[in-house]
Amino acid sequence: MSKNNAEDKKVISVRIKRKTEPKPESPLLYSEKDIRRFVSEFVSSWIRGDIIIRFPTAAELAKKTPLSIAFPTDPSVNAELKIKEHYVDLLSIIAGTKPSSTDEQEKAIDEVFKMLLMFRSANRIEGKIISNDLEKRIQELEKTTTNQAKLVEQITAFLFTPKKPKPDKPVS
Repeated sequence: MSKNNAEDKKVISVRIKRKTEPKPESPLLYSEKDIRRFVSEFVSSWIRGDIIIRFPTAAELAKKTPLSIAFPTDPSVNAELKIKEHYVDLLSIIAGTKPSSTDEQEKAIDEVFKMLLMFRSANRIEGKIISNDLEKRIQELEKTTTNQAKLVEQITAFLFTPKKPKPDKPVS
């Protein structure tokens, strides 16, 4: 019987490795690069003054807080300032003027993107968000205009150049 007990105690352990299947491409509408571009264009447009963001005002915020009646100082004014301060703080992180970690920078970009969506959906953005490739587009337009001017000069020169008289053919 001791032989059977010894055989019973021999256990073979087997590891099974599962095949890791490659993940299919993400069905995301926008990549991280696209979101960064949107945020960059949004922020640049705001800084240049191409767009105006209508942040919630103290009066709008007061409507949502009935406590403003009970307090002599209006807490909605503080809330209005905090919203603007938070936005500027996020922009400082994104611009690199406020020291932050990579994770904080990514989080700031995500938050500004969410704010962009919120402002747009609440119809709080006035003006047009202009693409950052505006300078490139202007250069292309200047190049096209220059080429068109050259063509006009060539056509004009061709049309208004005096024609050489044709020699008369001798009659035989």
